[in-house]
Amino acid sequence: MSQNQDFKFSNSVLFVPFFSMLLIWVVYWLELKLGVNFNEYGVYPRKIGGLVGVLCSPFIHGSREHLYNNTIPLVVLTAATFYFYRSVAWKVMVFGILISGFLTWIIGRPSFHIGASGLIYVLVSFIFFKGIFTKHFRLIALSLAVVFLYGSMIWYIFPIEEGISWEGHLSGFVVGFVMAYFLKTTVPKEKKFAWEKEDYNEEEDEFMRHFDADGNFIENADSQDEFIINYEFKKDQTKKD
Repeated sequence: MSQNQDFKFSNSVLFVPFFSMLLIWVVYWLELKLGVNFNEYGVYPRKIGGLVGVLCSPFIHGSREHLYNNTIPLVVLTAATFYFYRSVAWKVMVFGILISGFLTWIIGRPSFHIGASGLIYVLVSFIFFKGIFTKHFRLIALSLAVVFLYGSMIWYIFPIEEGISWEGHLSGFVVGFVMAYFLKTTVPKEKKFAWEKEDYNEEEDEFMRHFDADGNFIENADSQDEFIINYEFKKDQTKKD
């Protein structure tokens, strides 16, 4: 994998989050416009017909509040994934939706599970754990930012509130962790100072020559060097009247 694939801005950083947001809003608008309810296309656990929700459920929301709560995290986390992990971003999105949806179908309660929150938990988990696994300072900083912004979401992988698909949240969190562990990415190498390199020779360092073995400054460290300065003079050729 090329180092240039990640950590750089591309059109996908804008377009994928924008179209993801547009898609879930259009689906909700169609429900209102047509007077229909798409909830039946959500994941319904352990029913063959409920498997259609593995593909459809992330785009269906039960209320405007539900839609609002998922929109901003989806945009922010998708943009971060495509900026810092562009080489694997599509795998995270596609497999995250499919595997977390199928896992929800296996462990979920007998009800329709809908919403983009499963994918959001995939992205939160992936970004957080991937930063820890890579040990790259910028990605660790991103992990900490995710914890700061969305750390409270961890409680919703447990059944603490009625009407929330904690099974979908838990599925997404587990899938994000697994993909962070197994999906390989190459991060840019950190720049090293000359003294951090293996072939560094302290005796040849121009700066270190100004200090002795005890770290004391040597005033005449360059006294042995000779400098020759040449001055050139030009006669004034201007004629005076």
